Amino acid sequence: MAILAMATPCPETLVAHNQNCSEAVLTPALKRATLIYNPVAGRNPSRRERHIQHAGEILRKSGIEIKLARTAGPGSATELARQAAARGDEIILACGGDGTINEVINGMCPGNAALAILPGGTANIIAKELRLPHHPVRAAREFPNWKPRRIALGRVTGAPIPQNAASGPVRRYFLSVAGVGFDAYVIHRLTFGFKMSLGVAAYVLEGARQWARYSFPPVMCHVDGREQQVTFAIVQRTSRYAGWFRTAPRQSIINSHFGVSLYTSPRRLRYVAYALGILCQRRVRDVIEIETGNVGFTAVQPEPSIYFEVDGELAGTLPASFEVVPDALTLFMP
Repeated sequence: MAILAMATPCPETLVAHNQNCSEAVLTPALKRATLIYNPVAGRNPSRRERHIQHAGEILRKSGIEIKLARTAGPGSATELARQAAARGDEIILACGGDGTINEVINGMCPGNAALAILPGGTANIIAKELRLPHHPVRAAREFPNWKPRRIALGRVTGAPIPQNAASGPVRRYFLSVAGVGFDAYVIHRLTFGFKMSLGVAAYVLEGARQWARYSFPPVMCHVDGREQQVTFAIVQRTSRYAGWFRTAPRQSIINSHFGVSLYTSPRRLRYVAYALGILCQRRVRDVIEIETGNVGFTAVQPEPSIYFEVDGELAGTLPASFEVVPDALTLFMP
């Protein structure tokens, strides 16, 4: 296993990296790992369980001491990752959709453990971005050839969802994408059962339904000392949005900034043009594109609450600020 044969001057240190913090080298002791998986990700739980067990066997044969940890519900992946990091596991593998991966990151960061992704879920933005095999068993077979790399993460600080107000401010890392306004509201209205029964189609249908109902309230964007009123915004660490659409084609997960798209019109019909622009990869004149390391959003009106999401999971409400955290995570990639 090539990654286990690399030596570093300090065997106690998980990662040694060069001056620009982009290339990481793991120690020979990198053998302890936990595979955290969502048993209901995808559409066939029994088949998913078989795949996970098979992937675990493959990883053990490659020399990794692997522990399988099944999530028990929303938020449990974060606690499982936190426990794995506290045990001193060098690798935490996440198998599930973007939401499961986000929970894992928020349990292991900040910290020294490295993340590997075995795709399996609804959208899997990061899997498509890294061109990972969209099957956990194939990904486990290829894992010994992947290389660790230090990357930045996004981090948002914002207000909680009203029913969670007692929990205090929200502070979440994210790997791929965040949305402010319309898409977060769609996720807010989407029921778990509808999502599980239809997968990606559930988001499309719920999006169409909420397009006819949502009021597109104004939001003030604060970036680089300037202000811009918008009705929807996407903050990206990756080029893709919703799995397939390249809404920030110049953006890459190895960049040290966000790609931000600001949608300015309050008119419902204008969002048809926005959607067509995304589908056809055409620039729409009143969509503003910015590259920045920090961006904030505030609601113009006190009501209604305006939601934001990270990696496809509802996270909080405005006001919210987004920042790039450099050198935040070691990620295995092909």
